[in-house]
Amino acid sequence: MASIKQLRYFDAVARFGHFRKAAEHCAVTQPALSMQIQELERELGVRLVERRPKGATLTEAGREIARRASRILTEVRDLRDCARRSSAPLSGPLSLGIIPTVAPYVLPPLLPSMRQLYPDLDLLVRETHTAQLRDELLDGSLDLLMLALPLEHADIETLPLFEDRFLLAMPRNRRIKGGMRATPAFLEEDRLLLLEEGHCLRDQALAYCQLRQVDSIDTFGVSGLSTIVQMVANGMGLTLLPEISVDLETRTGQVRLIRFEEPEPSRLLGLAWRSTSPRKRDFAEFGRLVMRAFPQVRRSVKLAS
Repeated sequence: MASIKQLRYFDAVARFGHFRKAAEHCAVTQPALSMQIQELERELGVRLVERRPKGATLTEAGREIARRASRILTEVRDLRDCARRSSAPLSGPLSLGIIPTVAPYVLPPLLPSMRQLYPDLDLLVRETHTAQLRDELLDGSLDLLMLALPLEHADIETLPLFEDRFLLAMPRNRRIKGGMRATPAFLEEDRLLLLEEGHCLRDQALAYCQLRQVDSIDTFGVSGLSTIVQMVANGMGLTLLPEISVDLETRTGQVRLIRFEEPEPSRLLGLAWRSTSPRKRDFAEFGRLVMRAFPQVRRSVKLAS
């Protein structure tokens, strides 16, 4: 009978496609991991992995076993969470996935209050793009996500938290009429600077501007808003900034902000978790902490005059 340890090792090989990386992830030696995979193959009576000099490739049977192993391991994690459900809320390990255009702005005000109110919580943070976070949530690597909604999947539940509106950022020396509001047409007059592909913020901005691939869009392979803001400050173009980022990204006063005309473009930020997770009470409390710790962004935004 296959053991949980064997399934965990095989799941790591399936995800990393490499025995050494899988062994490092599982904190075991490569020979020990390889021996367990071989034992699993003997017990199942089928070859699961084709060993290659530069990695490992799953066989057809291995791909099917990997899908089933992932589901089993997720159920095991949920079983452990269910056993801890009677303990204090937000205690023990909690792995949080969060997108890069949210993490730097939400975590600083959130973590101190969380540490004070729930000192027994062992929070682990993973920051990457939405698609990767979704996959890691579904395979059980992550417990909870904070990202832009909607995130539609039959096995995922979500909790909306708040709307995060976009503002237009331009160089400080750019002259505009008082009270002017930006429109999509306004963006056609200048170069639009956006994050590289893979960021949902890029897709949201393009959807609002009704643009897809035009000469006036540049990304330069940029993955952080701070770099984009510096490019705007130096006259290289305009960008859309989410309101939660404004306090941090415009603190030097190098860019000018104006609002868009109604209806203002925005994104809905919220939480997501596996529908089978027994920790929904914890996730709801996490959402309440976010709402308490993160101030209303409208109050602090200094607009162009």
